[in-house]
Amino acid sequence: MNTGKKILLVDDEQDILEFLSYNLKKEGYDLYTANNGNEALTIAKNVIPDLIILDVMMPDMDGMETCRILRELPGLQNVMIAFLTARNEDYSQIAGFEVGADDYINKPIKPRVLISRIKALLRRAEGDNSEKIEKIESGGIKIDRERYLIIQDGIELNLPKKEFELLALLASKPGKVFTRELILYSVWGGDVVVGDRTIDVHIRKLREKIGEDFIKTIKGIGYKFEF
Repeated sequence: MNTGKKILLVDDEQDILEFLSYNLKKEGYDLYTANNGNEALTIAKNVIPDLIILDVMMPDMDGMETCRILRELPGLQNVMIAFLTARNEDYSQIAGFEVGADDYINKPIKPRVLISRIKALLRRAEGDNSEKIEKIESGGIKIDRERYLIIQDGIELNLPKKEFELLALLASKPGKVFTRELILYSVWGGDVVVGDRTIDVHIRKLREKIGEDFIKTIKGIGYKFEF
């Protein structure tokens, strides 16, 4: 039974591509494969997949750079991207989330676990599309989710995906205090394990871009948006 969902697998190891493709095709997904970052960019632009599973360690253009470029391409800002990697260092995961990844899948992985993670990511994508207000205007900042666009005082700002989602979440209810737990669940999803440092890094970068006065720290609890 075909799910109608398109998945792009990107890895420079052919045996991994074949193994993953076999298991995902059995689940009814439409599979596309690429051996490197440049191939992935070309295919992604043509098919606009629902999910991209991207190896981190690849020659010429690694997964981090590929992900960063994908997030800048029209139509791909909202596509779910999961890194596939044998590396499990915290700094590597933080770097991945900063360039726009939604999740990490560590090698080696059992087929049933992989399928479960993929289904969770696709559910998150459907929830993101159905539950969020498309346009928010608060404190002179306009947020257009459909176009993935921030306009502040008439100037367009291009934010990485997670920074955009974090700002949109906080600005959706000015004055409301969002706990760290709620921010992690809403922006990174309940299936992703990230630390407080990840939130702090994204808050710092947002303040650098929109100004220090909008996002307030509530010590020991979380953050709120004010204007």
